[in-house]
Amino acid sequence: MNAPFPLGVEEVAVVDMRDPGEVARIEQFVAECEGTVFHRPAWLHAVEQGTGQRATGLVAEKGGIVTGWLPLTEAHSPLFGRALVSSGFAVGGGALTRKAATANALCKAAEELAVRQSCSSIELRGGVFPAEWDEIADRHAGFVRPLEDDDEAQLLAIPRKQRAEIRKSLKGALTVETGTSERDRAAHYAVYSESVRNLGTPVFPRALFDAMLDHFGDNADIMNVYRDGMPVSSVLSLYHDGVVMPYWGGGIFAARHLRANERMYYELMRHARRRGCGLFDFGRSKTGSGPYAYKKNWGFDPRPLTYGVWSDASGETRQIDPGNEAYSSKIALWKKLPLAVANRVGPHIAKGLA
Repeated sequence: MNAPFPLGVEEVAVVDMRDPGEVARIEQFVAECEGTVFHRPAWLHAVEQGTGQRATGLVAEKGGIVTGWLPLTEAHSPLFGRALVSSGFAVGGGALTRKAATANALCKAAEELAVRQSCSSIELRGGVFPAEWDEIADRHAGFVRPLEDDDEAQLLAIPRKQRAEIRKSLKGALTVETGTSERDRAAHYAVYSESVRNLGTPVFPRALFDAMLDHFGDNADIMNVYRDGMPVSSVLSLYHDGVVMPYWGGGIFAARHLRANERMYYELMRHARRRGCGLFDFGRSKTGSGPYAYKKNWGFDPRPLTYGVWSDASGETRQIDPGNEAYSSKIALWKKLPLAVANRVGPHIAKGLA
C-alpha cells in the first residue's frame, strides 16, 4: 500500500513586494477571499509611492498555495515613532485568511518582523489577532448601507430632515464634475487641504492622492462640486467589489450654507449606482463625533470596528488619534495657520500618520 502524499506544513514568509509574480498571486488571493481594498498590494504600493512609508507583508502558504495574507506598511516618523500597520492610511486591513489558526501564525510572524525592523508596535485595523493582543473596540464605527434602485428611492431612503437638505441642494446653483484629470486633482487638493486645516489637522501629501488615482485607474475618481467656477466640496472615492467608498473628502467654509456636501454625497450615490455598485461605504468615524452624527443623519447605522494592537517590552504604542487630549492645543493652533503655511508644513507631518 502506498504511503499517503504529504500535505506539507503551512509556512509564513515576508513577501517581495517588488516581484510582479508575487504581487499578482496576492491580488488573486485577495479577490478570491473577498478582501477589502486595503488588503490589495496596489494600496500598499500607492501608500509607499505617495508617502515613502515602505510596503511589505507576510504571506502564509501550504504546498505552494496561498492560505493567508497580512498586508503591512512600515510606518516611521520622527514625531510618532515606528510601527507596522495593516494597512497604512487605511480604516481596514488585518490578516486575510480562511482559518483563524493561519491568522494567528501571521500575527506571530509580524511580531518577529516588528522586532527585526525596530518597530515598537503593530496595529491591525480589523481581522483576527491573538487573544493576548490589546483589543480596541469602542473608538470608531463604520457606516455601510445598500444603494437603492433609482434616484427617488435613494432620496426616500434618507431620513426626512437630511432629505430636505438634499432637495434644497439640488435647487442651488451648483455644478458637479467627476474625473481624474489634473484639473480634478488640483481642485480636490485645494478643497481638501483647506478643509483639514479648518479642522486643525495636517494635510496628506498630494502625491498620496495622485498615487492612489494612478494605481487604481478606473477604480478611483474625484467628484468636485463648484459654485461660480470655484470648487467648494470634493471627494476622492474608491470602487472595489461593488462598493463605493468616499475616502478623502471635505468642503471649504462656504460649502455648509451652500449644502455642497449634501449635493456631493447624493450625486456620488447616483454615480456609483450607474457604475454598478450596490453598497455605499461612508467610511470610519470616531464614536460620538460630529461626522459620526452626520452619517447617522443620512440613515446609516454605525457598526463598531475592532482593532488589535501589539507592543514590545517597552509597552509603547503610537499616539496619532487627533481626539487625544494631548493634541488639543496643537489642533487649536493649526486652525489659525495661513493655508499656504499649513500646506507647506502639513505633508511632512501627515506622512508619518500611516
